[in-house]
Formats: sequence, C-alpha cells, structure tokens
Amino acid sequence: MRFAFFGSSLVSAYWNGAATYYRGLLKALSERGHEVLFCEPDAFGRQEHRDMDDPEWARVFAFPANCEGMEEALKQARDADVVVKFSGLGVLDTELEQAVLANRGPHQTVLFWDVDAPATLDRMGANADDHLRPLLPRFDAVFTYGGGEAVIQAYAKFGARICVPIYNALDSATHHPVAPDPRFEADLAFLGNRLPDREARVEEFFFRAAARLPQQRFLIGGNGWHDKPMPQNVMNAGHVYTRDHNAFNCTPRTVLNVNRESMARYGASPPTRIFEAAGAGACIVTDSWDGIGMFLEPGREVLVAKHGAEVAAYVETLNESDTRRIGEAARRRVLAQHTYDLRAADVEAILEGRGQLREAV
Repeated sequence: MRFAFFGSSLVSAYWNGAATYYRGLLKALSERGHEVLFCEPDAFGRQEHRDMDDPEWARVFAFPANCEGMEEALKQARDADVVVKFSGLGVLDTELEQAVLANRGPHQTVLFWDVDAPATLDRMGANADDHLRPLLPRFDAVFTYGGGEAVIQAYAKFGARICVPIYNALDSATHHPVAPDPRFEADLAFLGNRLPDREARVEEFFFRAAARLPQQRFLIGGNGWHDKPMPQNVMNAGHVYTRDHNAFNCTPRTVLNVNRESMARYGASPPTRIFEAAGAGACIVTDSWDGIGMFLEPGREVLVAKHGAEVAAYVETLNESDTRRIGEAARRRVLAQHTYDLRAADVEAILEGRGQLREAV
C-alpha cells in the first residue's frame, strides 16, 4: 500500500512528543513493503531543530505552514491508497481534517489518527460546535495511540465508524542499552516537556520526591523547565535530543514516567517514553494509571507509585540488583509483545480487510 501521512514532524522531536511513535510505526510499515510519504508543516522551529536526516524508509515533504503549502502537500498525497491525518500538528489542523475528506479519491481510505485522544475527546465534549464532530463519521476509521475501551466507547458516541487503538511500542534498533553517560548520572531521571496538563503531576511525582530526598540526585530533561523553581538537588538537562535518549535512560539508577492528566484519567495510554526506557533496560517507576498491566507487570517489570512519597521510597530503597532485574524483565517483555513491527502488522491486517475495519464498513 501507498501511505500518505500528515503529521507534526517525522524529522524533528522538538516540542513534538509523537516523533518516536511516527518513526517506529512508519519505519515498520516500510519494512513490511509499504510506501510511506510524510507531509509536515514547517512550524515551531522544528526544521531548525532536526535530529535526523530524511530517512531512507520514507519520503518527507516539508511544506510552508499556510494554505498554499497545504494545497501542495495534498497534491503529493493524491496517489496514495491510505491518507492519514494525525492530530496535533499545531497549525492547519482544522483545514487539513476537512481537506483530506474533501479531496478523497475513489480508491482511497482516509483515517483520522489521534495521538492525544483524551485531549481531543475532552475538547469535543466541551464544544458542541467543534469542527471535528461532523467530520468523524466520514472517516473510514479512527486510530489512536492509546486509550483502551474508554476511548473506543467515547469515539463511538461521537459517531466514529470504528476506533482502533494502535499503541506505542519499541523499535529495538533505535532504543537499546548503551554505555552510561556522566551527563545523565542521577538516582532518578524524568524526561518530558513542560505541558499544562502534566505539570501538576510532575510536581507531585518528581519534585515532591526530590524534596524528600535532598541527598539524592535528580535529573529532569525536556523543553520548558528552565524557569521552573526546583529543589537544589535537581539538575536540568534541557532539551534532550533523541540521539541521547538511550544514554538518558541507561545512566540513572531509575527512570520516572509521568502521564499527562487526561491520559492517566482515561487509562491504557502508555507514552512513548515507557517503551524507550524499557527498550534500554531501564528500571521504570511510573505514576499509577489503569491498564499498565496490559504492557508491563507491576512489581516485576515496572514499579507503580500512587504519589511522590512512594516514588521517593523506591529511590531510597532500591539496590543495583533490584534495578537491573526490573529493567531486564521490562526489556524482555517489550521485545516479545510490544514492538512496532507487531503494531504495523495490526495496521496492515485492518486495512487489508483481515481485521475490524472490514466488519465496520
């Protein structure tokens, strides 16, 4: 199949948390014999902060973030068998969601693929005039990168013909164990951009834990934390390029995952960081959310904390043998059950009529 994707950016992870998901899944689709075109707007300084060249497995078309650029991108996609509009480009989202449907060819399957379903659903629920509401029944399907049954049912209520979660996963060629890097030495490290619906949870699970353990070393990475008041034992790594993610995950004793508030509320929404860290063999401590057991077994493959005090207790009591055992177990689990090749096979089966989409149309 020939795929044309419209997304935030394939070549830059700058203010673009979906980059790992795009890369892993689209690379796996290409390796299964499909053609991949990725159209992305030149916006938010992402082209200036590229962390990869155009890959061999996809053709990247970066277009000016205006209506003329969008029209040119749509022309690039007209021969595709499957056209995908990802959520969250940050510019031209409304226009593109309307245009991919208006420009649909008779041979094309057109999908809306939501990389932040809780936020989209909350937005539509709060606004009866939201532009996406009347469009949803016209898409052949809605794919999401998480959310489980709660998201499936919510999208059904908004008229989606079918909603299928295609979860985050691991590309083992990209995320794997490496040698420690002194820049990232810490007892607990957290990597994530500063976002409004995450900050309060980061304060609880990361900064509160740091404040309880003034003799331990804590490390935070990601955009937006430069002016955040922090305990003295917290180091700020700033933006961490994807080339350094393995070292960031391999060097600290433990690595923290903190879900955004909406994703924690819906559950079954593991972020890319979970699989990146597990692929590197990190000992992961995660905030508590429903569905974690679908991906990693609490207590054996991941440690689950209900509040910052529990995070601090893990950091204070875990020894090297504990962290190694948990990290190795997590890596084995994701390699066996949560790779992007397996996710791509699911997408392929659905679109080729061997899965749920055939039953719904």
